[in-house]
Amino acid sequence: MTDQDRHIIAGPVVALIGPTAVGKTSLSLTICHECNAEIVSVDSMQVYRYMDIGTAKATPAERAQVPHHLIDIVDPDQDYHAASFVQDCLAAIADIHQRGAVALLTGGTGLYLQALKYGLFEAPAVDGEIRTGLKQRLKEEGSTTLHQELHHCDPATAERLHPHDGVRIIRALEVFETTGRPMSEHIREQARRCGDRFLNFITIGLTCPRNQLYKRINKRSRHMVELGLEEEVRGLLAMGYKAELKSMQSIGYRHMMNYINGAWSQAEMLELLARDTRRYAKRQYTWFNRDQSIRWFEPGQREMIMSSIRSFLNRA
Repeated sequence: MTDQDRHIIAGPVVALIGPTAVGKTSLSLTICHECNAEIVSVDSMQVYRYMDIGTAKATPAERAQVPHHLIDIVDPDQDYHAASFVQDCLAAIADIHQRGAVALLTGGTGLYLQALKYGLFEAPAVDGEIRTGLKQRLKEEGSTTLHQELHHCDPATAERLHPHDGVRIIRALEVFETTGRPMSEHIREQARRCGDRFLNFITIGLTCPRNQLYKRINKRSRHMVELGLEEEVRGLLAMGYKAELKSMQSIGYRHMMNYINGAWSQAEMLELLARDTRRYAKRQYTWFNRDQSIRWFEPGQREMIMSSIRSFLNRA
């Protein structure tokens, strides 16, 4: 780990996490107003400029109410990953603490939050032949087949990866074939070894019954289309951002591109967008359920949430 990884942060940090569409944005604004907090986005898609509707960013009016960090910081064709996030997030937290404010981390990208708290998994060097072989298999057999294979040797990692995420599936299989142990086991060991870099950190989880969450997701999917997701995607394509980009292959954007190019009807696009967002929410819960420190609440328990945060801040 680097010196930055070892640095201990003493100022108060509140994390508000939860699956997509559960209601984090509204609650985050309340927390900021009542606790002198600034928002740091923990979302792997909201970092991209020009991608607003499909990533469910806070509206300009909402963002004008309190400072927001790590939103619109890179272009859709730029590489951004967990290591980039950790560096940027630590800088944002330090900046917020210098102003005497509370850092409120808000989002649903579990990998980013874990990397921030415990450091990044330092993967072993991989034999070039293993990587070449897996890439060839990906090309010939497809990512779904490799995902099924990963499920046998590392079910925990397979549960949090989309079956079409070929890059990360190959990485997990590389680790297993190189070390004989699943990546999820290596990550758990690192978390135990490194410990938490924060002295005053609380994680609030926002959840609701699964059937209610799925209704919210279905409604949000329709609302995104009504807000102009098609126009947003056409605009990105007109700016020269290719369909093959990682950012453009994310939920919402790849669905709309399949509608634009005629592969799906609008009804199919809406159905598959909602379905894949529901599946993404399930993968988010897989990440969150590994963290026993999360204090879970439902959106209607707002006063209980605020009481927990105020008690934490009084002790910090």
